[in-house]
Amino acid sequence: MSEPEWKPSQGLDEQQLDSELIFEGNLLHVRRDRVRLPDGKESVREYIKHPGAVVIVPVLESGELLFERQFRYPLGRTFLELPAGKIDAGESMERTAIRELREETGYEAGSWTHLGTLHPCIGYSDERIEVFLARGLVKISDPMQEEGEFIEIFSFSLKQIQAGILNGEITDAKTITALYMTQLHLTQLHLTQPHLTQPHLDLS
Repeated sequence: MSEPEWKPSQGLDEQQLDSELIFEGNLLHVRRDRVRLPDGKESVREYIKHPGAVVIVPVLESGELLFERQFRYPLGRTFLELPAGKIDAGESMERTAIRELREETGYEAGSWTHLGTLHPCIGYSDERIEVFLARGLVKISDPMQEEGEFIEIFSFSLKQIQAGILNGEITDAKTITALYMTQLHLTQLHLTQPHLTQPHLDLS
């Protein structure tokens, strides 16, 4: 089996010929583009424009992680997920992460690590989610959730989180991906700096 090609492949790009705004909402914009395919033919691409978001992996001193439960209207049910939120216009992703953690949970973090970027729905949206690991948590206030936002806060052990993923109680894609990215980060940190004591996230 050959090694994977990480560099962009040549000859796969699609060229935008024109673009039409189909719907403009408070959060999302829907566009329909006409594109030229690599073989010279034309096709149509419909997709959602999104301002971007952050997701935070908040690790308590006990090693437990802060989670939220909230109702998600499109699927008509509540979900267990990590704290997250939309990046406001003119706001840096770091500032968004600090604000969302404080507003949704009432905690501030003494240490922040940007773990990378994930793209949750590449077939129909340009949404990107920036993943942050937050440690050294200190409770400073009650949650200050936005009007119309109703969230319950929980803390779970890694064993509970693992069970929740395996039994289908935790299905949120950004949450599962962020946990995996955290595990990779802490494993790499342990390999390169074994003298450091780090919380270990093992979901294997």
